[in-house]
Amino acid sequence: MAEDIRVQVDSEPSMASLVSGIINDAQQLLRQEVTLAKQEVREELAKAKAVAAAGAIALALAVVGGLLLCLMLVHLLQWATGWPDWVCYGLVGGVFLAVAGVLAAVAKNKASQIDLVPRQTVETIKENVQWLKTQT
Repeated sequence: MAEDIRVQVDSEPSMASLVSGIINDAQQLLRQEVTLAKQEVREELAKAKAVAAAGAIALALAVVGGLLLCLMLVHLLQWATGWPDWVCYGLVGGVFLAVAGVLAAVAKNKASQIDLVPRQTVETIKENVQWLKTQT
């Protein structure tokens, strides 16, 4: 009982398997790009947290120190000039507000350096999409 069994061996893959392979590769590439984008966002958020923590500590110390210095300087100014207390408080308060403005400008400058958009990943995704367009 000899049956005629034919085994077809293709040396070249079929068009369907090639397209399927390209689609699977593209899906895997996009998953990797999304993972990379998530990691880049995590890194930028960690930077933002560090800046926020340092800013909060600096602000708290500045408030306490500023308050004590304010009181000391007001009394020193009043003792040295004999001006009324309200004038001395106004002058010292104005100086501290000016210093606070400078510190706020520095903090704003640092915050503008934080980039939450994963630029590198966006560029590679654009390149991958271009490559996929040329393949189909």
